[in-house]
Amino acid sequence: MNNYLIAIVDDDPHIRELVEAYLKKEQYRTAALASAEEAWEQWKTAPPDMWVLDIMLPGMDGYEFCRRIRREAEVPIIMISARDTDVDKILGLELGSDDYMVKPFSPRELVARIKRQLQRTHKLKTPEDMKQGEALVLQLGAGQLQLVQEERRAFWCGDEVDVTFKEFALLQAFAERPNRAFARDELLTLVWGDDYFGSDRAVDHLVKRLRKKIEQLPVEAVWGHGYRLRMEAEVAGE
Repeated sequence: MNNYLIAIVDDDPHIRELVEAYLKKEQYRTAALASAEEAWEQWKTAPPDMWVLDIMLPGMDGYEFCRRIRREAEVPIIMISARDTDVDKILGLELGSDDYMVKPFSPRELVARIKRQLQRTHKLKTPEDMKQGEALVLQLGAGQLQLVQEERRAFWCGDEVDVTFKEFALLQAFAERPNRAFARDELLTLVWGDDYFGSDRAVDHLVKRLRKKIEQLPVEAVWGHGYRLRMEAEVAGE
């Protein structure tokens, strides 16, 4: 059986059953949840590897749940909704979802997108890392970056780097999605949280500190937007 656990959060039992059936055909483990409150309990007790998240939920909506999850981790999230306006899609993506599908949708297409997201998220982890659930290893052009997430320790080419809590959080955000261009506001939320009201230049200062500690770290500025961690190997394979 596939080791990945996919959580389906939707108050429509038909959609939950349909998505579950297609995922189980692909040998995924599933957790079907009717509300964001149930999903939050799932996160605390048995965190899934990916979320399929409806926006319109009773109680806490999908937007708020996505915001809460993003404070905790970069687990992939695909939002599904009957709302098909650009505003809704952009809001979902800005809050941290990785993809957005409009209802009614093709279950086969959803499964294909799930596979793609899981491949992008986990392709850089070694088998040993997956077993331990601790280390994230990236082979970058200039060297190897390793993050031991449970201990919040960072290594560059085998040598440990003394990083602060926020420096580690920024490294982790970059490492979990190499080549992705992060906006400054997005990095502020990921590292400082939603309640931070200071200047987005705090991100620039944090990146500058990391570059001093790891001179060859390929963090690039994206003009007028933010930053990305460049990983040439992934670009070539796309």
